[in-house]
Amino acid sequence: MLKFLREINEDMQAVLERDPAAKSKIEVFLCYPCIHSMISHKIAHTLYNRGFVVLARLTSQIARFFTGIEIHPGAKIGKRFFIDHGMGVVIGETTEIGDDVTIYQGATLGGTGKESGKRHPTIGNNVVISSGAKVLGPFKVGDNSKIGSGSIVLKEVPPNCTVVGVPGHIVIKDNVKVRSMHKPDIDLDQIHLPDPIAQELECLRKRISYLEAKMQEGEKKNEAI
Repeated sequence: MLKFLREINEDMQAVLERDPAAKSKIEVFLCYPCIHSMISHKIAHTLYNRGFVVLARLTSQIARFFTGIEIHPGAKIGKRFFIDHGMGVVIGETTEIGDDVTIYQGATLGGTGKESGKRHPTIGNNVVISSGAKVLGPFKVGDNSKIGSGSIVLKEVPPNCTVVGVPGHIVIKDNVKVRSMHKPDIDLDQIHLPDPIAQELECLRKRISYLEAKMQEGEKKNEAI
C-alpha cells in the first residue's frame, strides 16, 4: 500500500513539473484523468498478474469510460508517467514504458496485426510521444527520444532521436540534453521540429533552379555560335 501511494505521489509531482496549468496536488488528484487512469491501471495490472483477467479488463474498461484513456491491464508502466489531457490514448497489452515518459492526447502504442507474444512497443526512459502519434510494433523507442505530432513509427528508434513524418523518419539525433540520470531534462516542445518532406522539396527546388540556369547558359552559347 505504501508503495502504491508513493508511486501515485510521484505521478502527481510529474504532472506539476510538466504541466504549467497544474497548480496543486489536490487539483491534480481531483481533476487530471492521467492520475485516475494510473490508479485504475495499478489495480488492474495487479489483478491481471494474479490471473483475474476478466476483472482486470473490466476495471480498465471502466477507467476508459470515465477518462477516455485505454490502458490494457497487461501493460507495464514505469515511474512518473504523465498523459497530458489523455483523450483517445491507447496503450496495448504487451507495451512496456520506462520512467519519466510523457504522452499527449490521441497517441497510440499498438500492434500491427494478430501476432502472438510481444507485439507492442517498448518505450525507453524520458521519451515524449506527441499528440496523435502512432507507435506500432514490437520494437524499442530509445531513451530521451521524441515522436512528433501525427507521426507513424513502424521501426526501432535509437536513443536521443527526434522522429517525424508518415512513416516516421529520424530528423534529429544525439542532441538531447539530460541534466542527470535520475532527473532528466525533459524536452516537451512538440512544435519546433524539422519537416523532412519540406527539406526534400527545398532540395528539389534548388536542383531545378540549378538545372534551369545550366540550360540557359547552354542556350546562350548556342545563340553566340
